[in-house]
Amino acid sequence: MSANDLTQVLSKLNSLNINKSIGFETFDDCSIYPFNDKQSIIQSVDFFTPIVDDPYLFGQIAATNALSDIYAMGGKPLFALNIVGFPTEKLKLDILSDILNGGIDKCKEVNIPILGGHSIKDDVPKYGLAVTGIINNNQIIKNNTAKYNDDIVLTKPIGTGIITTAIKKNLCDKSLENKAIEIMNTLNNRAAESMMEFKINSCTDITGYGLLGHLNEMSRGSNLSAKISYNSVPVINGVDELALNKIIPGGTKKNYNFIKDHVKFDEKIMKHKQFILSDAQTSGGLLITCPKSESKKLMKKINQKSSLKAAIIGEFIKKKNKRIICNE
Repeated sequence: MSANDLTQVLSKLNSLNINKSIGFETFDDCSIYPFNDKQSIIQSVDFFTPIVDDPYLFGQIAATNALSDIYAMGGKPLFALNIVGFPTEKLKLDILSDILNGGIDKCKEVNIPILGGHSIKDDVPKYGLAVTGIINNNQIIKNNTAKYNDDIVLTKPIGTGIITTAIKKNLCDKSLENKAIEIMNTLNNRAAESMMEFKINSCTDITGYGLLGHLNEMSRGSNLSAKISYNSVPVINGVDELALNKIIPGGTKKNYNFIKDHVKFDEKIMKHKQFILSDAQTSGGLLITCPKSESKKLMKKINQKSSLKAAIIGEFIKKKNKRIICNE
């Protein structure tokens, strides 16, 4: 669902927020419910249709993506439940077994059991997880608490939405496909562990609304504007050429149409690059804000644990007419 559609729907809901819980009102990554003075339950759910042909890899990527929200808020996943839609009359059940095994094996990497789930018959395969975890009340990291002069750190390169669209159109070479799969299949746990060692003011993960969409949520919630440099944003090699050739996912176009009125683009940033910044990601990186005194140390720490190099892409400034200023 597009950001515009979801915003309209959520604006009409009457919420019941009790016991200092965190719900959908702030567009945060997870729901959080305190059960004592020190700790809270943290929960998230995510599922989608296949973005790669290999069912096992699809299961792994879907699980990686579902776990990411917990890590983004500083939580520790405890267990998960499967969510499955599957066309049993069209596809072999072995395909579903491969999908589920992909999810199981990915969760095993971080010692998280999948304890059950729910399945329905569906025309198109769908898979994901409902993840339950625990979080210390004094370590909750929200997406609406960025501070003036914070640096903005991104932990994974962007462009996976454009690449997966190219894969579907048979316009993507194998090396680029493999790179996208590697990125989508990399858990955010190590980046989150590194993050928790520093003074972090806010965080979210980059998923369906793209870099600009999620940065817009942070800016709006924090009552600030973000200033970023396109040339500082890590983009997967090969994505620029694909976007220049107009290989743009429908979801990315919707993201751009929603976000463009909130962004002041430098005139040197061509339209295809604006689409890249709006590209709908699957299992994207963490978007972290922290004081400038911490950002380089944080980036170094993350990069010691990951081959997907983190980068400082900008900073938060006083509120302007636009929520995001994007320079070359």
